[in-house]
Amino acid sequence: MLKKIFSTKLKLILFLLGLFTITGGILPAFAEATAESNAVAIDTVWTLVAAFLVFFMQPGFAMVEVGFTRAKNASNILMKNLMDFSVGSIAFWLVGFGIMFGSSAFGLFGTNGFFLSAANPSTGEGLWQFAYWMFQIVFAATAATIVSGSMAERTKFIAYLIYSIFICALIYPVVGHWIWGGGWLSSKGIIDFAGSTVVHSVGGWAALAGAIMLGPRLGKYTKAGISKAIPGHNIPLAALGVFILWFGWFGFNAGSTTAGTNLSIATIAVTTNLAAAAAAIMAMFTAWKRFGKPDTSMAFNGVLAGLVAITAPCASVSPLSAIIIGAVAGVLVVLSVEFIDKVLHVDDPVGAISVHGVCGAFGTLAVGLFAQASYGEASGAGAVNGLFFGGGLTQFIIQLTGVVSVFIWVFGAALILFGIIKVTVGLRASKEEELKGLDISEHGMESYSGFQIFTTE
Repeated sequence: MLKKIFSTKLKLILFLLGLFTITGGILPAFAEATAESNAVAIDTVWTLVAAFLVFFMQPGFAMVEVGFTRAKNASNILMKNLMDFSVGSIAFWLVGFGIMFGSSAFGLFGTNGFFLSAANPSTGEGLWQFAYWMFQIVFAATAATIVSGSMAERTKFIAYLIYSIFICALIYPVVGHWIWGGGWLSSKGIIDFAGSTVVHSVGGWAALAGAIMLGPRLGKYTKAGISKAIPGHNIPLAALGVFILWFGWFGFNAGSTTAGTNLSIATIAVTTNLAAAAAAIMAMFTAWKRFGKPDTSMAFNGVLAGLVAITAPCASVSPLSAIIIGAVAGVLVVLSVEFIDKVLHVDDPVGAISVHGVCGAFGTLAVGLFAQASYGEASGAGAVNGLFFGGGLTQFIIQLTGVVSVFIWVFGAALILFGIIKVTVGLRASKEEELKGLDISEHGMESYSGFQIFTTE
């Protein structure tokens, strides 16, 4: 009995000695932690969590695009959303990140930092570069995937892979450098906090160029030029995609502080949410007025329009201003979709040009109208007042300069890129492939095997 008690006490003593030894090595390390090191840790974790939220927007875009298009192209769309992130990640690692954030050449593009060469894992700043790269690649992939929607159902898969590479390697990073990387628009004082122009208008204007180069889907317009509706096959999937995007957008906008210690992330979350809600309501009522019914797809695009529009001013405006911005975007997206389809005769199956290009431009301009110095100073976006708060036209002109210059660069570069693709590997699928569906012709499979899918011209 005594032997058993002694053995138990010995084990307890050894355990306590071991615990003391372990904690003796650990506790001093905790004791050495400072407010500064804790802040770095919080900011790094916040930035990565936000990056993961934005990454989750990829399936959101995929579901929206799949739902708004026909069943015979669903696998093709899913493959495009998978591959634009995959090839885009490699392209952005190779050159895109350096062009965007490297040392500036004439304020136009970066010249170093390729292959993540500045990310030294043995230093705190180097480790931060890894986190920052992760946050930036999900933005680059968003710009690339926007293009997919406007070119859906008739684009060759190889062509999509090629232009995804160039958007992530060159077209998007150049704009990013101008505005976020210390380039010429940044020096003028442009404010595009989370990328209404840098991300969304880049995707939207490239989408416009692509849709023009491709031409409309078969059967979209009559010989008289009258637009015919080609309904999407799965509105519930589109709804899921919209809610995923709304969720991920909190990472998109609030995460752009890249600082969890910046408490304005709360304000940004509020402005983001209110703008989306107001846009959904106004898009619904606008469609209701124009078409006689509260159109579901227009309401969904209204949500996205509000989110895109508030992305630039989210850290610079009040909640009331966010509601106004969202409401205007909700009306604007409905009118824009109609104009692009029925007047310009540009076939955009998901409304990507209107949502991302038009509303991205509006959101960027809205900074020059609604910005309030108190909000911008707290968030770090810039302590400026817009026209409606006594700031005059100065900031609005700066914002307008950015919108116009980015349109010229992106639209022009995308036209050249798509033109080169068209005369080399080819841009558009054949008539037979389009009628059969790109799932079978490009990937040799059906998305809904066992279901009869009717194909009409």
